[in-house]
Amino acid sequence: MEYEFRRNSLDGTLFAEFSMEHAILGRFFAEQLATDVNRCEAILAQIELIRASKKNEWLMQSEDLAMVIDSEQVRVFVNAIDFDEDFELEEAMSMYDAESESFCGLEDFETALKSWISFIKQ
Repeated sequence: MEYEFRRNSLDGTLFAEFSMEHAILGRFFAEQLATDVNRCEAILAQIELIRASKKNEWLMQSEDLAMVIDSEQVRVFVNAIDFDEDFELEEAMSMYDAESESFCGLEDFETALKSWISFIKQ
């Protein structure tokens, strides 16, 4: 999983860009975690509880995005999509799945999260 973190030098806005198949992670990091080191560390603590088999999974949910962590992977997804699921789009107009849901390995996510913490502390 490839990613890059950037900060806008004019207004301090944070950006997280992940490889195409993990695009929603960039939005999650920039919007849900932002500069909140405590929230990031709380997620790391939940990962440790899962590794120690004290929890099977953990859910973090906001109005727009949600994250589920289990012993093998992390899933980040959009909570609600603003169109009727029965409505079919033409093939060329279909929604790009990585913008609404992404899975990654637990270790990869943990590494990215620790990198994010280092980045926002700079």
